[in-house]
Amino acid sequence: MELNDANLHTLTEYLQKTLSPDPLVRRPAEKFLESVEGNQNYPILLLTALEKSQDDVIRVCAAVTFKNYIKRNWRIVEDEPNKISDPDRTAVKANIVNLMLTSPEQIQKQLSDAISIIGREDFPQKWPDLLTEMVTRFQSGDFHIINGVLRTAHSLFKRYRHEFKSNELWMEIKLVLDTFAQPLTELFKATIDLCQTHATDINALKVLFSSLTLISKLFYSLNFQDLPEFFEDNMETWMTHFHNLLTLDNKLLQTELVSNAIQFLASVCERPHYKHLFEDQNTLTSICEKVIVPNMEFRSADEEAFEDNSEEYIIRDLEGSDIDTRRRAACDLVRGLCRFFEGPVTAIFSGYVNSMLNEYAKNPAANWKHKDSAIYLVTSLASKAQTQKHGITQANELVNLTEFFVSHILPDLRSPSVNEFPVLKADAVKYVMTFRSQLPKEQLLETVPLLVAHLRAESTVQHTYTAHALERLFTMRGPNNSTLFSATEIAPFTEQLLNNLFNALAIPGSSENEYIMKAIMRSFSLLQETIVPYIPTLIGQLTHKLLLVSKNPSKPHFNHYLFESLCLSIRITCKANPASVLSFEEALFPVFTEILQSDVQEFVPYVFQVMSLLLEIHTSSIPSSYMALFPHLLQPVLWERTGNIPPLVRLLQAYLEKGGTTIAGSAPDKIPGLLGVFQKLIASKANDHQGFYLLNSVVEHMPPESIGQYRKQIFILLFQRLQSSKTTKFIKSFLVFVNLYCVKYGAIALQEIFDDIQPKMFGMVLEKIVIPEVQKVSGQVEKKICAVGITKILTECPAMMDTEYTKLWPLVLQALIGLFELPEDDSIPDDEHFIDIEDTPGYQTAFSQLAFAGKKEHDPIGDAVSNPKILLAQSLHKLSTACPGRVPSMLSTSLNAEALQFLQGYLQAASVQLV
Repeated sequence: MELNDANLHTLTEYLQKTLSPDPLVRRPAEKFLESVEGNQNYPILLLTALEKSQDDVIRVCAAVTFKNYIKRNWRIVEDEPNKISDPDRTAVKANIVNLMLTSPEQIQKQLSDAISIIGREDFPQKWPDLLTEMVTRFQSGDFHIINGVLRTAHSLFKRYRHEFKSNELWMEIKLVLDTFAQPLTELFKATIDLCQTHATDINALKVLFSSLTLISKLFYSLNFQDLPEFFEDNMETWMTHFHNLLTLDNKLLQTELVSNAIQFLASVCERPHYKHLFEDQNTLTSICEKVIVPNMEFRSADEEAFEDNSEEYIIRDLEGSDIDTRRRAACDLVRGLCRFFEGPVTAIFSGYVNSMLNEYAKNPAANWKHKDSAIYLVTSLASKAQTQKHGITQANELVNLTEFFVSHILPDLRSPSVNEFPVLKADAVKYVMTFRSQLPKEQLLETVPLLVAHLRAESTVQHTYTAHALERLFTMRGPNNSTLFSATEIAPFTEQLLNNLFNALAIPGSSENEYIMKAIMRSFSLLQETIVPYIPTLIGQLTHKLLLVSKNPSKPHFNHYLFESLCLSIRITCKANPASVLSFEEALFPVFTEILQSDVQEFVPYVFQVMSLLLEIHTSSIPSSYMALFPHLLQPVLWERTGNIPPLVRLLQAYLEKGGTTIAGSAPDKIPGLLGVFQKLIASKANDHQGFYLLNSVVEHMPPESIGQYRKQIFILLFQRLQSSKTTKFIKSFLVFVNLYCVKYGAIALQEIFDDIQPKMFGMVLEKIVIPEVQKVSGQVEKKICAVGITKILTECPAMMDTEYTKLWPLVLQALIGLFELPEDDSIPDDEHFIDIEDTPGYQTAFSQLAFAGKKEHDPIGDAVSNPKILLAQSLHKLSTACPGRVPSMLSTSLNAEALQFLQGYLQAASVQLV
């Protein structure tokens, strides 16, 4: 792609089309840009459009497109092609900082994020001059440029707050501090001085305060990993400046600046080596009264967000992105102070809580914000340790949570009007959600019908919190690790619960509310067969919702829980009546067809998973509707997207399981395509295990004669991969496949096909792979397959008894006994950098595993062998009967004593002897 005006014009036209609200215009434009983004100079053309376009909308669109392009493609993944050429990478890094600093703020933020993404991969090793280039811009005196540098540094360094301690991380932070700490401190002092100089100029103060906010964030990030030697000398200075800031007229200060200054105090007060700065009672009282209490208030901006921008309010409050709010910072400061001063701080605030509640009681309509602050203060005081799964897991013993719940929370939940005082109702629901692990089960059960009623609330925040609270309650575990509430306990509320949840989706602003959909999913999961009578109605509503969101998928979590709910509907209903799978197919297939034909990329992997679930439920042969789709599943374009691979493999496995014979009989011309998919997958370190899953199903379910002509080529491909790139993951999968082949076709067939490829190959595989590596095989079914296969090699392969392979016989037996008795060898060579099967994340951008579409573990051997050790003993007995004296002789001369002892135990358990 050449850098010329024609290409720039074409790119601009397509960027314009991606902004169209019409999907028929937007989607083709997006697909075109996706198809050309691998071309050299593409990112440079984007930056050129961003810099030179006269249309501000196009400039912003180019900036967003560039950032997303960098996010998708900058990381170099082993075994995959480099998606951005080296010249483009160099050119981008050479130009992006200056372009970012000279762009308007809206574009600057996008490019700053792009620099952060590049920096995560390349800084410091591949981008050593980045910091120097940024620090020199502090001297410009232009706060647009300075804030651009600070914003970029913040996006680059904020990851230090979340990463695990390591020498590499500390070395990187030290490198940053050596270059950045002193200039940042000087900039901070100079900016504070400028605030004094321009104290009466509100516009100037806004710019300066935004700089101080970013400096505070940077200080927080660079100080998070507790490297005190770099800031110890300046700590008193920083403390003084921040304290002075927080005692200014709060109305003049930006919320973000106040919250970051408070966060700074919170991070300092919980460090043991700064404890002395807070020990004085006057200091503690001053911080509580002048910093925490005023910033704990429900501000007018919070009220506006609650009423008019509920989505942002919920994201801030429920999902923890409220780190920049005054209230969240004040809560964190309370928790930080309680670490060393729990008693004095609790005593100070107890008086405030009682005073606030008394003010509320005098005039609830006028003073409801006092109760809101009291609830937040109690929550902050009581919370010592918290997890997403359990809420508060460790509470301040000086706070009586149950008494506060009964006196001040339950009355709000019991109120007959769910729409009165919506903020306090939301507070009450959140209190239940937060302290669910601390409250008795009886009280929690009492709240369930109250919460179900609150799903009818008109306030989006209120009914969202309620749905979230119910979902969390339904996931709680009791003493025996079953759900805390049984289906029987919740059953009386089933109809109202389901009606209110689905009706809540019809409330404006909640049509794609992920918390409501997650609560629907969790209710289905808890109630199980209790929901069966309601499914005919509910499946129609879910399908209609799926059709609507497929037009323009924008809420990935909502969509995920929607598909999970569909899977639960199918599983629960078909468990009682497998024939009802036809009704689900009738309802879902028209929508699925539209999704596949429109190529809705976000939904295609989900559709394949649900189709797998449906097909696996069928008890008879494969239906014709599925066979019509089969050829399309082998098209190479589907396999280009990594997110399609796991669900497509599973779907093909379902086809083979239900209709291997049908495919062999009616579609033999598709077998090469099936094996072509295997060949593609086996060539990738990331996906080779998926190739083996497919291959194992081919061997297990297809008639032997249908793949006879392909077997030799399959093994040749496997040996080529072993030779070019032998990884532990590949070897484990290879061993399982070889032994499954042996179980299916016999040990003689295995030995003959190996030796047909190359003389003595069978012995080489035993010596170089089976004997030394079988201990690495993991998984109960996988070990069983290997044990049965190796037993057949030992006892059903004549070549093992009367050729040069005989010397390997005792070594193979010893390896098998080791597989039975020794711990699994989970070591991986240091030079292997690939994603192991077990380490592959379930939720990725490209592929979202549906938990309730999960496939049951399949044992291809089944009940034919219940105990492989007994099988070994019986098989050795049979072998020794055929050639008396030989087996005991080989055992006594070649097997070590410990292995021999284990073998004697197997023989006794099987009640057989060797002849």
